[in-house]
Amino acid sequence: MRQYFIAGNWKMHKTVPEAQALAQELVKSLKDGPNKYMIAPSFTALDAVSKIVKGTNILLGAQNMSTDEQGAHTGEVSVLQLKDLGVQVVILGHSERRHIYKEDDAMINKKVKLALAHGLEVILCIGELLEEREAGKAEAVCEEQTRKGLEGISAEELKKVTIAYEPVWAIGTGKVATPEDAEAIHAYVRKVIADMYGKEAAENIIIQYGGSMKAENCAGLLAKPDIDGGLIGGAALKADTFTPIALCK
Repeated sequence: MRQYFIAGNWKMHKTVPEAQALAQELVKSLKDGPNKYMIAPSFTALDAVSKIVKGTNILLGAQNMSTDEQGAHTGEVSVLQLKDLGVQVVILGHSERRHIYKEDDAMINKKVKLALAHGLEVILCIGELLEEREAGKAEAVCEEQTRKGLEGISAEELKKVTIAYEPVWAIGTGKVATPEDAEAIHAYVRKVIADMYGKEAAENIIIQYGGSMKAENCAGLLAKPDIDGGLIGGAALKADTFTPIALCK
């Protein structure tokens, strides 16, 4: 039986004191929660938040990382630096990285390999644009991103990978895929994993939904058999909006 994985992506929000305050609230509210949890503050707050969540049931996540361990990469943050701060999970391939900062599948795959080589868990984000969905290409886009993102990843390494399906048109827009629409893509991606790695791996992999999940719609989404949690954006920025999602059973 797969365990729900509820992750909060704080994006470019929160000063260090604000991040500390939110982390402290979540440590209290999720202390006895039934699910797996992660929060991903901005790079500037990772050190401070790390000290708060250490030893709790909340994993520390980062929102991105460099393709390289170290070197002349101005403005980048390396896997070594993340591990030094206590980061346990890294979000890779988020639609904002793909579409605003033009990260392609090859770059994302390189990051996935590097993160796994250093023992980090990975949340690999996939998802289609509105025009791709309207053209009937949603499944094809998600399959390509999944296959290319996981290229060269072993079945053993896959155990540390979570996939997050994010319909790009539903991120930060207030729009949300219906539970049926989301389930259809989740089930399809699980078939892709079965083709790549076998039935057991497909049954075990966690596939989150990301895209305007909130307290009002989380139960309907999480009731679907192939939706295993959420990668939460806007609703993750306050304890009183994130906690109800995090405590869903």
